Amino acid sequence: MGYDLNQFIVVLAIMTGLVFVTGPWLTRIFTAPGHNIIERGTYRLLGVDPAEPMSWKRYGAVLLLSNAAMMLLGYLILRIQQLLPGDSLGRSSQTPDLAFNTVASFITNTNWQAYSGETSLSNLSQMAVITFLMTVSAATGVAAAGGFIRGLSRKSAGDIGNYWVDFTRVTYRLLLPVCFVLALIYVWQGMPQTLTADTVVTTLEGARQQLIIGPVASLETIKHIGTNGGGFFGMNAAHPFENPTPLTNTLHILSMLLIPSALTYVFGSMIANRKQGWSFFAAFFVMFLGFLALVYGAEHAGNPMLSPLGIDQAQTATLGGGNMEGKELRFGIAQTSLFVTTTTAATTGSVDSMHASLTPLGGLVPIAQMMLNNVFGGDGVGLINLVTYAILTVFLVGMMIGRTPEFLGKKVEAREMKFVMLAVLAHAFSILGFTALACVMPSTVDSLANMGPHGFSEVLYAYTSGTANNGSAFAGFNANTPFFNTTIGLAMLVGRYLTLLPMLAVAGVMAAKTTVPAGPGTLSTATPLFTGLLVFVVLVVGGLTFLPALALGPIVEHLLMLSGTTF
Repeated sequence: MGYDLNQFIVVLAIMTGLVFVTGPWLTRIFTAPGHNIIERGTYRLLGVDPAEPMSWKRYGAVLLLSNAAMMLLGYLILRIQQLLPGDSLGRSSQTPDLAFNTVASFITNTNWQAYSGETSLSNLSQMAVITFLMTVSAATGVAAAGGFIRGLSRKSAGDIGNYWVDFTRVTYRLLLPVCFVLALIYVWQGMPQTLTADTVVTTLEGARQQLIIGPVASLETIKHIGTNGGGFFGMNAAHPFENPTPLTNTLHILSMLLIPSALTYVFGSMIANRKQGWSFFAAFFVMFLGFLALVYGAEHAGNPMLSPLGIDQAQTATLGGGNMEGKELRFGIAQTSLFVTTTTAATTGSVDSMHASLTPLGGLVPIAQMMLNNVFGGDGVGLINLVTYAILTVFLVGMMIGRTPEFLGKKVEAREMKFVMLAVLAHAFSILGFTALACVMPSTVDSLANMGPHGFSEVLYAYTSGTANNGSAFAGFNANTPFFNTTIGLAMLVGRYLTLLPMLAVAGVMAAKTTVPAGPGTLSTATPLFTGLLVFVVLVVGGLTFLPALALGPIVEHLLMLSGTTF
């Protein structure tokens, strides 16, 4: 266990150190006055004016319409895939419902896959649809965070910046350079990067075997840097071509946390209050550590029902002990637990183990993190979601002491709170509403790999993953049906835009306000006390909202396991 804890400390220390590198870099991207020659050429090509100040309505409309156009383009390519050249394996086009689900997934930074990548998509589709949408969806989220922070930092202003400038800069100055360097490292570590569709090799036994290959390394970089998820192969990051070594596994983890953690530094810098940024980082970090301790403890302890069968899990020392079902022997309990926590904290959806094989409490962790949706969170939106709860926290405290709540020196009034509650309720309504609908559909039983509480958890996980724009799943759940493709696709769109756009509205409203001087009753939001209050509100609101659903799934499954009951 000591070795495992050392791994956690080293990885999280590196992640924290990278904040001091990526944070200033991102801050300059959002605040630099000039544009380079590539950016100016892009503006001319798109026919946009980089000097145009955009209100939150204009900013949100451009974001929404540009995403819709790219989603439509991706849909058309997937629908005519078999007619396009360059696929020696002749893979067929996707059906209308599956193509809708796929493009909704990747334009929303969800990357849920109701298909198996290597058997369903050509290399052209993997690059022109999947990798492309991975890049622009990540850039959209980070750009939105830039506009959001800019709005909160301004006073008596009518705009929150220019979406095209934020989007273009994030793409050219951050995502492409980082992904290029990381892809070279991944190729060095053994990931394929080729336009060849397959190769035939001779195994050690002398048999001939066909291996599917393609531009894997480039997809893996934006997959994790962009908190996208999904996989070139059906086995995702458990596949040796996607995750060949412990080093790549560690780089995947650091990549997923890179931008979400750095945005706390950006927030503090742009509002000229570094303590506020570190306060938010601390809130992220505390929740992350709590969930990591829970999943690691549950997986290290294993399943007590195996002990009476003569299986001493504590003696599996070479494997780290505990529950090894569904895990890669190369990574063991520790790296798997850290990956599970990271991929659902950062709403990435990449998996290096099968989450359905986690113990009940271990499986509760990814579901709960996606339900809260602000334990670091995805690129851009994670910070926005945490600020949503920060505003809710100051509102609740203000109501308790009978004072108009303030955030960053500005009054929080009824209009902003309506937008905040729309974002909070849309997330919960999508998860619980679609889960309830699926549970009353007779055909749902045919898609389940398990009955009982674990079967309910499979359905709950699917809609939680879709709404939280995560994309991972409890393995074995067949979601490739017209009903699930459509409803999960709708959940992804609700989870992305009905939570993001209301918070852009909050930024626009706050930008137009003047600051008010702090008084004796002003609650400072850059203190350890507020960090504790923020974490408390996140957990309480999330608990009150989702605890009944969790009780029907992983919690009752855990109690059944302790009682020795199977199902």
